[in-house]
Amino acid sequence: MGTVARLQMQDVHKRFGATWALRGVNLSILPGEVHALVGENGAGKSTLMKVLSGAVLPDRGQIWLDGQPFTPGSPLHARQAGIAMIYQELSLAPHLTVMENILLGMEPHWGPWVLWGKMRRQAALALAALEIADIPLDKPVRELSVAQQQLVEIARAMAMESRVLILDEPTSSLTQQEIPKLFSLIRRLKARGHSIVYISHFLEEVQQISDRFTVLRDGQTVGAGHTSQTSIDQIAAMMVGREIRELYPRSRRRPGEVVLEVEHLSGPGKPLGASLQLRRGEVLGIAGLVGAGRTELLRTIFGLAPVRAGKIRIGAWLGPGSPPHRWRQGIGYLSEDRKQEGLALGLSLADNITLARLDGLGPGFFVWPSRQADACRFWIEKIPIRCQSPWQPASALSGGNQQKVALARLLHADVDVLLLDEPTRGIDVGSKAQIYQLIDELVVGNPAQGRRPKAVLMASSSLPELLGLCDRIGVMCRGRLVEVRPAPQWTEHELILAATGPADSAPNPPVVRSSP
Repeated sequence: MGTVARLQMQDVHKRFGATWALRGVNLSILPGEVHALVGENGAGKSTLMKVLSGAVLPDRGQIWLDGQPFTPGSPLHARQAGIAMIYQELSLAPHLTVMENILLGMEPHWGPWVLWGKMRRQAALALAALEIADIPLDKPVRELSVAQQQLVEIARAMAMESRVLILDEPTSSLTQQEIPKLFSLIRRLKARGHSIVYISHFLEEVQQISDRFTVLRDGQTVGAGHTSQTSIDQIAAMMVGREIRELYPRSRRRPGEVVLEVEHLSGPGKPLGASLQLRRGEVLGIAGLVGAGRTELLRTIFGLAPVRAGKIRIGAWLGPGSPPHRWRQGIGYLSEDRKQEGLALGLSLADNITLARLDGLGPGFFVWPSRQADACRFWIEKIPIRCQSPWQPASALSGGNQQKVALARLLHADVDVLLLDEPTRGIDVGSKAQIYQLIDELVVGNPAQGRRPKAVLMASSSLPELLGLCDRIGVMCRGRLVEVRPAPQWTEHELILAATGPADSAPNPPVVRSSP
């Protein structure tokens, strides 16, 4: 790696109203380096990258690009200077082809006419440079997988001859088989001298792919170093400002009566003949690869997908139902897709949190805003949620804090059964510890305060999370719930073998995400 920094940001400040998003942040990245940028939700990572990519102007600070002063005035200016940002929510034109997306805004022209032959050659060269041969140039982007769409975004960055590539949570929507392919691509780009900023909450991935790291906390740089010389626990301690001694709390749990029973349940495609029993006072985890049917199982139980066969029993009630029925029966659902299903992003935090239960917030059909705000503040402090006020739009929060708002809605509704699909996706290690503590408190209850134990059915792609938090774990494989055992009787290796199935056995096991 070279001695002169490819990118250097020094003493960067940014304030939004009374809130300091960045307070004297420093960041230095070398050519041919993968540099991890980590921190809790709201630590300032997104704001810092928006400053670098020209989307936000800093109040103070200096930026140098290859030793030259650089002041990005707009995202287009930053792109033309060689800085490309690949957001977690991909920014492609889904109705256009792969070729058109790669060269969008850079189409070769002769007068008013687009030179389609030259455009095809340039797009093909961009894909070839990344050693990508399985994505047709004429295919509409909407027909590609998420992993392929991500590659198209990276190819577009390469077509613009980007020197700095920013990857924001690049593995959050990838399958466990696709992650190694992305890492292989990142290593090839690094070998060619590209500088890569890697933003992720998965510290195991950070340790695996990055050379150095920088930690932000409360808008300040609080730590940096070589990844190979620093443990995951040390990085996590820098992120939260304290040592996390017990990530997975395990109070004494006493499973009680069966509150949810599923018998040979089948949906339109998945699940296929799934059977399980969920008891009050326990956490039942569902493991499996992406596409195995974990999400479909929870959605079918909640009534978001039709039941083709089988039975669902909730307490004494037997039969299918719709989501409004499930809420009245005491079941709440947390979707893995918080932006499309988990939240009404245009509404305030107060509206989102109280929407499922408005009783007690005013007389009759009326809702007093003051009571609604008080109910919202309780959960803002309990979880906690980083925000300016209960009336702030949910769309203005970071992804992790949006996830907390979606969870707060279930808790405010005071349901007996919580169906949680990837409850800690996009949440930093400190917030994960808080969520795990909250789940433990829910299933234990507090008889002295009149709080009965809840029951939790949780699907997760993190095997350490399932093993650390759950009382029992079942495994989905090709739509079938193949086995349910007490958590101590499982290992990560056994869970992977059960999830892949005999026909999918392979010499290279899929990447397993760790928590943190």
